[in-house]
Amino acid sequence: MTDVEIFARERGLTHIVDDLKRGALLAQDPKAYKRYNYYSEADIRHVEDEVYHKWSQTGTLYYVVIMSSLAAAIQGMDETVVNGAQLLYAKPFGIQSSPGSSRESWLLGAVNSAPYLCCATFSCWLTYPMNQWLGRKKTIFVCCLISFVTCIWSALTNSWWHLFIARFFLGIGIGPKSATVPVYAAECSPAAIRGGLVMMWQMWTAFGIFLGTLADLALYYVDDVNGIVGLNWRLMLAAAGIPGLIVCLQVPFAPESPRWLISKGRYEDAFNELCRLRFTRVQAARDLYYIHVLLEAENEMKKGRNRLVEMFTIPRNRNAALASWIVMFGQQFCGVNVLAYYSSNLYAQSGFTVPQALAASLGIGVLNWVFALPAVFTIDTFGRRNLLLTTFPCLSVCLLITASAAWIPNKKGKLAGVTIGTYLYMIFYSPGEGPVPFVYSAEAFPLYIRDIGMSFATATTWFWNFTLSITWPSMSNAFQPQGAFGWYAGWCMILWVLILLFVRETKGKTLEELDQVFAIPAKIHAAYGVRQITYAIKKYLLFQNPPPVDLYKMAAENENNNARRQGTKSYVP
Repeated sequence: MTDVEIFARERGLTHIVDDLKRGALLAQDPKAYKRYNYYSEADIRHVEDEVYHKWSQTGTLYYVVIMSSLAAAIQGMDETVVNGAQLLYAKPFGIQSSPGSSRESWLLGAVNSAPYLCCATFSCWLTYPMNQWLGRKKTIFVCCLISFVTCIWSALTNSWWHLFIARFFLGIGIGPKSATVPVYAAECSPAAIRGGLVMMWQMWTAFGIFLGTLADLALYYVDDVNGIVGLNWRLMLAAAGIPGLIVCLQVPFAPESPRWLISKGRYEDAFNELCRLRFTRVQAARDLYYIHVLLEAENEMKKGRNRLVEMFTIPRNRNAALASWIVMFGQQFCGVNVLAYYSSNLYAQSGFTVPQALAASLGIGVLNWVFALPAVFTIDTFGRRNLLLTTFPCLSVCLLITASAAWIPNKKGKLAGVTIGTYLYMIFYSPGEGPVPFVYSAEAFPLYIRDIGMSFATATTWFWNFTLSITWPSMSNAFQPQGAFGWYAGWCMILWVLILLFVRETKGKTLEELDQVFAIPAKIHAAYGVRQITYAIKKYLLFQNPPPVDLYKMAAENENNNARRQGTKSYVP
């Protein structure tokens, strides 16, 4: 308790020292309320609810959840309103993609991919300075305001290059927000539901994708009025700004991240915000003291270290960066954003009318959202790596079905094949490669480089998002849909191998256990992945009963072999 008293004096919190003492006991031992009579009945009830009724939380926390969900929905709508709008503005802008129209195909891809070019090259790298200077919620406000303004700007354009510029600036609103909102939600949340709330980012992004496809279909029949040409596609692009405006109106009433306030030395403000986010002052004091201790340890680790260099030079960090790069790269090169950005084009080219193509794209949006819901539970039940290893072969098969449908001479058969292939693809994508990358990247890096690691991870996904979206129209024209979808089907199998060899399981691991997992040499984990294949063949195809493959035993054997080669005493953990 002496340390708590010193802490209270140094931070100007002597007026709440009793709350801090009781909170510090709970921070050190979550069962302390059973051994000491310092806690009221209300304190005990709410502390136990964190275990037995973990979704029983304050109204302020659920306000944060709603705001974060809307911010994620902005992301999805920004991505998909262009899906339907391009069917309408491409021809008047002179960028309609068709076989033999190489220039037009590249320009269409450039307009669609402009926000993600900005994210990868510029805006994602603004995340750290914006969060340092503005804080979490002001960063979210600025990003959502930019999203709203640029969506309206996009609706007022009259040439492809003007639309390209407007959408490029839209990327300033997308990049920092994609890295800030999950962190903000996590820092406001108690540990028991933190993972679920981070997972909700992808789930509500999927909901935004659904809203974008719904807006495309709903606004298609809007007629031009008062001399406004293309009012329907203009309203589609503008509609994506509505959630951003709503979030801007919500932000002033939301709490700031307590962790950010503590990092700025504003302990009194942090405690007040925690009192809004928790039911009791004891819970607020506990979390305040716990965050303080973690930040002190983090700041000590940062001293005199080049964190960017160490992300790649220290094996533990390099292994985490490699795994995060694979899952983030895989989120794009599994081919999902071909459907997010070009599904309406695909359906129209397969024989649907434009309204039918928009309706079919709405089905993509619905499936993406509905099948993202189970991932809240499966991601911690089956594990991140297992979900990816299970779903990637299925994604490859679905893309091959879609590619093969192009050879069907009968129009109805072709439409059925394309629709079945794309719908099944989204069913397998949504609980696997959809939610895993952001959750995985958020937990893979050690605390002292986590902010840089997340910037690296988000920049990776946006760069390859840009690459896919700019190249698809030209690739589809050059290779035909059969070759283009076959290309991404092949990448799904390549990614399956990369995940098997280099992506480590992080489910249910503490920070210390994650350090141990990522410290295992890459060649040992690759050998472990190969052995898993032989194990699966023996168990599931030959119906044998082989001993399970133990990663940690393999790592220990490697340590012992190295020690013997060096003539030193072997180490056995």
